[in-house]
Amino acid sequence: MLTEQTVDRLHHLRLAAMAEAYLAQQRDPAAASLSFDERLGILVDAEHLARENRTLRRRLKEAKLKIAHACLEDLDYSGRKLDRALIRQLATGRWVAEHHNVLITGPTGVGKSYLACALGQQACRQHHRVIYRRLPRLFPELTLAHGDGTYPTVLARFARVDVLILDDWGVVGLKDAQRQDLLEILDDRDGNRSTIITSQLPVDRWHEHLGDPTLADAILDRVVHRAHRLALTGPSRRKASGNGSSSTKEEG
Repeated sequence: MLTEQTVDRLHHLRLAAMAEAYLAQQRDPAAASLSFDERLGILVDAEHLARENRTLRRRLKEAKLKIAHACLEDLDYSGRKLDRALIRQLATGRWVAEHHNVLITGPTGVGKSYLACALGQQACRQHHRVIYRRLPRLFPELTLAHGDGTYPTVLARFARVDVLILDDWGVVGLKDAQRQDLLEILDDRDGNRSTIITSQLPVDRWHEHLGDPTLADAILDRVVHRAHRLALTGPSRRKASGNGSSSTKEEG
């Protein structure tokens, strides 16, 4: 009866994982050999881990990463000059704390989106908020926000998030309003938050792509400085993944 009352009270206190761990101890004869402090520590660890996992699931749901399974541990370094030392440095998350950016360039299919999403997942695991957007879909979202009056709210959300991933930079040409929207987003984040950008275009062609020289100067000034650059090379990994392999490693 005492066990049942304890479990009920733990659930009432929203300590479900601790309740399950407590029941597991009651069923395990070996638990009797543990000290009170050891048994309590196991219960607290179980609850802490469960809450950490719930928080991570919420962060990943908010992030909406294009490649949900992407992680740094599964990166394939073969054939594309991927700097292991820089990846290890980025894995620490210090770049987020210092509000640096990451610029990932390379040809189609070389794994830019995977790497961006892997860095995003790592940031989520390190208690940071992340949002992923493909630029071709971001601009219609902003146009709609202009129309329904939610534009300031959308800008504020992008300004607050710790890591903003902008995928497929340079895929489509930009209109004047889109250049201005991009400047507004990046200006709010400059020196305050971190941004990851992926592009098929090398960085030295971004100014040309942006078109308007004045806005291009302003946008790149907020992106390129304090940025870590990763220029990927090699054949398309999408073609490589079409061989029927069931590997869980990176496929592009």
